Amino acid sequence: MSETIVITHHELNPEEFTDLVRRDTNGAVVTFLGTTRDTFEGRNVIRLEYEAYEEMAYRKLEEIRQELKSEFGVEDVAIGHRIGVVDIGEISLVVAVASPHRSEAFYACHEAVNRLKHSVPIWKKEFYEGGEHWVACEDHEFTGSVETPETLTVSADNA
Repeated sequence: MSETIVITHHELNPEEFTDLVRRDTNGAVVTFLGTTRDTFEGRNVIRLEYEAYEEMAYRKLEEIRQELKSEFGVEDVAIGHRIGVVDIGEISLVVAVASPHRSEAFYACHEAVNRLKHSVPIWKKEFYEGGEHWVACEDHEFTGSVETPETLTVSADNA
């Protein structure tokens, strides 16, 4: 674990993540905040709940961080994801990227969010007025069986 990758039950402070990537050598800092919205597909959202297979999530987030540094030539990337209950308007995700020039920071930040949603074992459950359901990492409803932290096993190849 490093201070630039955080998974927590506590509120995320975007300024702390932004401060982690600010350097005199960076002319651009891009910080993305994922927040809980009050509606989704015409339904009123009450809250979100996130679960994570934390050990693997840390590894995948660090992998993404290293890929971004290599592919986009950015040196400074910090990612924080909240787990547990995240109420309306609260922050569930912070991605901060800094680089000497703005385009690399924007592209790397965008790609960080995309990769995170597709490959990090963090699951979201949406609670609506009158119902609830699990949502896949890429914001699509699960249609099959779901491996949760309790049922997920890691093969020796993936450890």
